[in-house]
Amino acid sequence: MVTLHRELVAHLGGDADAVILETPYGFQVNRDDISNRAREYFRRSVSLATVVAPDTGADAPPSGTPGAADADKVRDLVRRADWVFSGPGSPSYALNRWHTLRLGEILRERVAHGHGVTVMASAAACTVGFAALPVYEVYKAGHPPAWLTGLDLLGVLGLPVAVIPHYDNAEGGTHDTRFCYLGEPRLTVLEHELPDESAVLGIDEHTAVIIELGTSLVRVWGRGVMTIRRRGASVLVPGGTTLPLEQLRDLVAGTQPAVVPLPRRPAETDTDTDEGAGAARHAATAGTGGAATLQEAVAAAELRFDSAQEARDARTMAEAAVELESVIAAWSADMEEDQGGEWARTVLHGMIRRLAQAAGRGLSEPEHTLGRILVPLLGLRRRLRADGAYDLADEVREALAAGGVRLTDTLESSEWRWEGETDDQQTGTRPQA
Repeated sequence: MVTLHRELVAHLGGDADAVILETPYGFQVNRDDISNRAREYFRRSVSLATVVAPDTGADAPPSGTPGAADADKVRDLVRRADWVFSGPGSPSYALNRWHTLRLGEILRERVAHGHGVTVMASAAACTVGFAALPVYEVYKAGHPPAWLTGLDLLGVLGLPVAVIPHYDNAEGGTHDTRFCYLGEPRLTVLEHELPDESAVLGIDEHTAVIIELGTSLVRVWGRGVMTIRRRGASVLVPGGTTLPLEQLRDLVAGTQPAVVPLPRRPAETDTDTDEGAGAARHAATAGTGGAATLQEAVAAAELRFDSAQEARDARTMAEAAVELESVIAAWSADMEEDQGGEWARTVLHGMIRRLAQAAGRGLSEPEHTLGRILVPLLGLRRRLRADGAYDLADEVREALAAGGVRLTDTLESSEWRWEGETDDQQTGTRPQA
């Protein structure tokens, strides 16, 4: 998303006031690390200097206290900012905090007045509709599916929707993790609780929906699609499509204009080649088929490693492992709290162990192959010398030397060692002739 972030920032000009809201992950013990990574990402990849608006505690502090002053400062930062970003974490935690601090009101004012740029990603994106999905509670804690009251930032634009990011998630493999880990059965139950005039607005991974308030246009950016779902029936708007905001309102309401064909143009792709996370991923995935996700990159690296091992190509095996390490390092700059990094490292460690086993077999290979024919060859050479066939004995000696075996003749016998091996490195009993 580097290209998109740059495009959004370019609208602001230089020296923009940029704020990162850490609230969705404010409860996590590593929140400072996530915030630092976010600031570094935008600094290096987007050339945007940011400040972090901290999560100011669990309860609204009394007026006149230091805590109240901190909350006022956060509200003022967000109100004045030219650019506001919020991302990964827990939608329910963020909603609770933003309702308590009245930040939801300020964010709605920003959208209603068209002030600056407001970017909501991942967990924060879950909060922008009038209804929000409590992802953690449903998927990780087993709570019954239920909607929370969202910030309704899109309601002021005439879009009564429940926004579900990670709409096409496929991490579950054998179980359904689409719809931000909700799955089809639970989404079916939940959408029946929505008012008739509303809809689910689904946004695929690696995809963004940009609402340009100045032109009243909606643009779908990225590799996936935007889905407008009403009672199980979906309209798909592919990446690269631009449509009027009024048409999106019709799609949400399910009115007749929803069937009007959508204009289409080529989907945008992130083609950055300079410094930053986008460039790092582009370079790191060059040997993995240009994979767009960490999971795809790991799968491509495994396939390349397996093929190289089958072909007994040690160089390519090592390159595949090194490239996977680069991919993991590049994805570690992502602001999501879990992109499968530990799993990817486990795969990498397995590659290294397999490479070590192959190297071990390679190091011992001369002993197990050529070493087994040395005794009969040395015996033949001894008989040739005894019969006076020194020319033939020398040919045997030269053939052994070509295989890396060095012979030392004595009055009684011949001793051998591998080329370059010292006396201290000899192992076991060397055959003599």
